[in-house]
Amino acid sequence: MRSRSRLANDAWEALLTAHAVLIRQFAGDGSWQDVSMREYDVLYTLAKCREPMRIGELPQHVLLSQPALSRMVDRLVERGLVERIPDPNDRRSVRLALTDSGRARQREVGLRHGHSVARAMSARMNAEELRQLEAICLKLARHPGGAETPTGNGDEGIGWDHGRGDTAR
Repeated sequence: MRSRSRLANDAWEALLTAHAVLIRQFAGDGSWQDVSMREYDVLYTLAKCREPMRIGELPQHVLLSQPALSRMVDRLVERGLVERIPDPNDRRSVRLALTDSGRARQREVGLRHGHSVARAMSARMNAEELRQLEAICLKLARHPGGAETPTGNGDEGIGWDHGRGDTAR
């Protein structure tokens, strides 16, 4: 029998492997067109926020370093997908928000990606397994004290939410 420690490490490795396999599949599925997966992640994160977000808050939700994220935001601003808004509470700071074009692009790409995710996940798991996976991932996303990971609206950033309404990750 595997020790609890070995089992935990094996489960972690399996989770990372599954993630890598699925990300490679999604990367090549044609959903992205002129928006990269990482750019889409920024657009999705901003779409989920109730109000404009400080750039310093983005690394909590997007797996990029601060310098790489700053450069990406600059490109998204240049393309008209994201805008910088003066922070009403701190004149030295700005906040980021989607433009109308950015919101439309996020929804368009998200819808295609959502269909791709649904196909991939449904091909590998039945409905009960999908419910179990969702419950396990939500449990893993909780902080040790029981609080959810902060994303601004209670959606824990688990997976990429597709086809359920206003945003798709």
